Amino acid sequence: MNVYLETYGCQMNVSDSEVALSILRAAGYERCKEIADADVILINTCSVRDNAELRVLGRLDVFMQEKKKRKQKSKKSKAPDGSEKRGPVIGVLGCMGQRLKEKLLENPAVDFVAGPDTYRNLPDVIKAIIDNGEKISATNLSPEETYADINPMRTDTNGVSTFISITRGCNNMCSYCIVPYTRGRERSRDPQSIVHEAEELFKQGYKEVTLLGQNVDSYQWTNPDDPTDTTCFYQLLELVALVDPNLRVRFQTNHPKDIRKGVLYTMAMYSNICNHIHLPVQSGSNAMLQKMNRKYTREEYLQKIADIREVLPDCAITTDIIAGFCGETEEDHKQTLSLLKEVGFDGAFMFQYSQRPNTLAARKFKDDISAAEKTKRLNEIIELQSSFSLMSNKKDVGETYEVLVEGFSKRSDKQMTGRTQQNKMCVFDVPQTLANGKKETAVNIKPGDYVDVKINSCTSATLIGEIIQKPNRQYITAVVYDNILDIRNSIRELREKFEKEFLENRESKKKENKK
Repeated sequence: MNVYLETYGCQMNVSDSEVALSILRAAGYERCKEIADADVILINTCSVRDNAELRVLGRLDVFMQEKKKRKQKSKKSKAPDGSEKRGPVIGVLGCMGQRLKEKLLENPAVDFVAGPDTYRNLPDVIKAIIDNGEKISATNLSPEETYADINPMRTDTNGVSTFISITRGCNNMCSYCIVPYTRGRERSRDPQSIVHEAEELFKQGYKEVTLLGQNVDSYQWTNPDDPTDTTCFYQLLELVALVDPNLRVRFQTNHPKDIRKGVLYTMAMYSNICNHIHLPVQSGSNAMLQKMNRKYTREEYLQKIADIREVLPDCAITTDIIAGFCGETEEDHKQTLSLLKEVGFDGAFMFQYSQRPNTLAARKFKDDISAAEKTKRLNEIIELQSSFSLMSNKKDVGETYEVLVEGFSKRSDKQMTGRTQQNKMCVFDVPQTLANGKKETAVNIKPGDYVDVKINSCTSATLIGEIIQKPNRQYITAVVYDNILDIRNSIRELREKFEKEFLENRESKKKENKK
């Protein structure tokens, strides 16, 4: 049987889709690219904003038309036993399925809904629907499910960069966010399975992995057979970096209340851990941060920025901003703009506040900022951030960066694209030479190669450059290697010192709170 799957929302949803496809493939299903060829149509959904859900409802209308079309055909061409051939089985996966549950089953297009923790049951659910014709809701959240033993069916197109899920769920309970209600409590995947997955991906030719979690900084695995055997995020980061120096390692997303200096020092220890941190601030106003239940202040956030720039001067920092949260005053908005100016982010994801049902904010606060005012404030944020993104890229003009090639540019087959360690998109000309009166590629460059690119110009979103030929890198001598080890050991000592201080401060705060 053929299965067709569409994915909407965050990168975690893409990762989940790969898990679901892997489970279905093991049960004998084959993935197809067209709805018309599918026996099963799945849509993996997002509930973070209202627009995401509206888009899914629009797609369900399209799927319903396909179901009707099949029904008309089945009347003319019946199955060998004389019965009418049924249309495709249609299922809604992910956060929207988890949030709406049975309400979605009222849609005539939908045969079943399945939450993020029930994908192991997909083959049985589909079989039951085919056998019995009854609609099914499979939305139990699990405190343990991590899909650690599932080898995801990769759906990326370039075969160069992919994602590894390290946690599921979230414990932060930000007042605006639906994720804890649709993905459940946070749980960490065992480090051995994560490292093994990274090793296998590198063997398959991947050159970059991104460790993925709603809050990677709170990753904490405890061996169920030995409670003293634990792994925190910076230790996991080091284990993955050690897979191979030619494997780039990224991670997202960080949380300002949890990111530790141990992570920064680990990044400094390994050149293949990319110099980019995505640190969502959401607002520059302490009043709004408190309402959002972010558990840090503006001042504490700025200290985290200072820590990053002290340890990693070349690290790119990006963020998320919400415009028009409940009760946001003009002064609150101005404080967000001033924080943007003070930090000078390299990039940002910026959105209007979209109230989500049953969240803390929906229960406690009035969504009292008009749509027009939200749009105005968002546009001011975008305009200001665009100027800083352009300024950041202009600083790179004249510099040379190592770029991981991802493929050819969509606009020209004479240009290729890739990303710097700072996660900046780079477009560069492929060197050409004349042969028999025709231009041909002078060097054999392919996706997955590392090239040195000199930046000649830029836009606010893209660096534009040319490949330069650097002298071949020399082998590291024994003396240089010993020096590297000495530096790495001294950084490790610093990291462990700050980690000890962090844990002691946390325990001290717990004792004070109990008093």
